[in-house]
This record gives sequence, C-alpha cells and structure tokens, in this order.
Amino acid sequence: MAADEVEYEPVSVKAVLAEMKDTAELLIDLSYSAVLLGSDDVAQEVLELEEQMDVLQLRARMSLLMASRSPEDAEALAPVLGMVGAAEKISDAAGDIAKVVIEDIGLPPAMRAALPEAVETVVSAHVAADSPLIEQTLGERNLETDTGVRAIAVRRQGDWLLNPDAATTLQAGDVVLFRGSEDGMHDVYAEATGEAYEPPAPPEAELSDLERAVDSIVLMKDMGELAVDLAYGAVLFDSKDVAEEVVELEAEVDALQSRFEAWTLRAAGRLDDPVQLRGLVHLARSTEVISDAALEISEGVLRGLSTHPVVAEAVQESDEIITRATIEPGSAFDGTSIGAEQVKTETGMRIIAVRRGSAFDEGAVDPADSEWEISPNADTELRSGDVLIAKGTRSGAERFAELAGMRE
Repeated sequence: MAADEVEYEPVSVKAVLAEMKDTAELLIDLSYSAVLLGSDDVAQEVLELEEQMDVLQLRARMSLLMASRSPEDAEALAPVLGMVGAAEKISDAAGDIAKVVIEDIGLPPAMRAALPEAVETVVSAHVAADSPLIEQTLGERNLETDTGVRAIAVRRQGDWLLNPDAATTLQAGDVVLFRGSEDGMHDVYAEATGEAYEPPAPPEAELSDLERAVDSIVLMKDMGELAVDLAYGAVLFDSKDVAEEVVELEAEVDALQSRFEAWTLRAAGRLDDPVQLRGLVHLARSTEVISDAALEISEGVLRGLSTHPVVAEAVQESDEIITRATIEPGSAFDGTSIGAEQVKTETGMRIIAVRRGSAFDEGAVDPADSEWEISPNADTELRSGDVLIAKGTRSGAERFAELAGMRE
C-alpha cells in the first residue's frame, strides 16, 4: 500500500512534540495490551498509530529544518531532533510488538500470564448496564486523579476509541482497557463491572528457564517505561543527574537482555519445537529498543546542551505531565511513606524518583549531592527536604503539590 504524500505545512513544533509524546506513550500501552489480550484488533490500531507517528515526525523535522538559520539555532535544535527520533523509535518498536500478535509468530502462555504483574497492570473491563461510570464523563468522574487508574482505550460496537479524554462518556457494553496500580484497580473494576477484581495468582516459587526469560521481559518493560519518563523529566528540568539515571537504567535493560537470551536458549533446548519462542525473542528486542529511545531523549542534557523552551512546553502540555516538588516541613508527605499516604490513589500521580534532602540524609552537606532513588515503592519513606519527580494528570499535579507543601 502506497504511503500518503506529506508536504510542508506551517505547524506548531510544540503541538507536534506534545502529540508525539502522547502517541508514543499510548503506543507502548496498546502494544503490550495487544499481547496481553491476544487481540489482532488492538494490534491493528497500533499499526495505524505508527503510521500517524511517521507523519508527525516528518512534519516535526521539516519545521525544525525551517527554523534553523545559524550554528546557534542548530545547536539549540539538535536535542529536539533527538526527541523526534526517539519518539519514532518507540513507535517502530511498538509496531514490531503488534506484529508479533498479528502474524501469530508465537508467544508462550507464560508471557500473557506475566504481563499483569508489571508495575502498572492493564485490565480489560466490560461496563455493566448499572455502572455509575455511564452517568458522567471521565472528566467529571476524575478517574485518574481519584484512583490512579487511567482509561487508555474503549471498544464500542466493534470500533476502538483510543486515548479517551475528559469529555468521553462510557456506555453500557463498552470494553475498556484500564491501566494503573493494583490498589486503584480494585475500585475501578468494581465500579465498571459490578464485580470484584481478582488479580492474577502469583507465580510459583520454582521457576523454569522459560519463566525466568518471561520475567526478564516484564522487568525490561517496566525499566524501559520508567527510563522514558525519567528522560522527559531530565529534559524538562534540565537535570544531568536524572539523565545519568536514564543511562544506568538503559545499561540494566541491556544486562537483562543478555540474561534473557541465555535463559531462552536453555529453554529452547528442552522444547520439541523451539520455533514457538520466536515471538518472545521479537518482544524482548523491541522492549530493549524503548530503553534505547529513552537514552536518545536525554542525550542533549548529557552532552551539556541547554533544553530548548519548546521542549519543556511540549512536555508540560501533553496528556500526562511530569512535575517536581520539594517536601516542606509539616506537609502531608513529611514523615510518612508513599504507601501510607496512598499517593497514587489520592492524587493520580506516580512518584518515579526521589532525591533525599539533608533532613533525611544527614551525611549530605547539600541535597544536590544526594543520589536519586529511582522507582520508589510503597515502603519508601518521605521526609521534608526530599525532592520528588512524579507523573500524572494536571489536576493531580496540583493536588500533589498541595500535599508536598511546595511545587518548584
């Protein structure tokens, strides 16, 4: 099929970058959802979004070339081109994951069983006729801010509505893909279906080589998504320290890829038909590409190139924003833990990094000398002076700032 022609049109680079960021994040969610559900329909939506991303990246590149008229312009816009290339790389990786489903390359059942165990799970829910969700828009329900769970796609009468917004109203019979923490998922699933949410059973203690390979892909997925979030944070706050954490995460994903290959080869030796592992190999390769893209996003910061204002504005105007806050003495976050305060459920914001302030780390003369704690868990303690980076909705960010006592 011939591709549609693309001609130069004056467009807002900020708007295109924001759309590319949103599309890339949606592509990651939908591609793994296609694997989880074994859905050709969702996978096909991924491929169509990938085509849209191809057009977006061409428009962004043309606009950036038109804007560059001097060596100074070239230096300022080089990191922006890096972000465009990274979003395209994520798009291509998501498309490759979707093709594993469409072409039925082969995935062991253990892969689909393990995906719900990721940091943020994806659940398919049928909206009941008496669900309170059908009486209001998603914006009126304030779903993500109240529960930490987001609707990423809706299937209605055979068609998919991707990335539903605040004006979207759910209908009885809709199939909704929800993404979020397990704690919030219990309430949302019950509200949508009228039934209790039953999380997947934990894996058995003794793992086979194949199960270890599958677990390594899930961990690579979580690390890759975290790396992308941190990379945007590094760009937004022009933080070399955060960018260096992206480098560390990318290196860990590479190491996991090596272990995955070893476990897969060992598992293949015990199977009558090792070809059935092809899909697993494709999935791991595409997952690793996402962490490479995160490194590309933060490359400009690592190289000492200042963040162009249009990039920061685009990140802040995307569907899910990244915010930074410092915990003030006596605030709701001071002296508690992430789990005890139920940060994700209360605000819809997910804390992706914490840097200890001097009140917590008495050995640090300056809080800037403290290291970042990446992907903190529910037991992570919070103290005044800690710096938090979190991701979520705009209204959630305002609530998050209130609880921290200050927003930078």
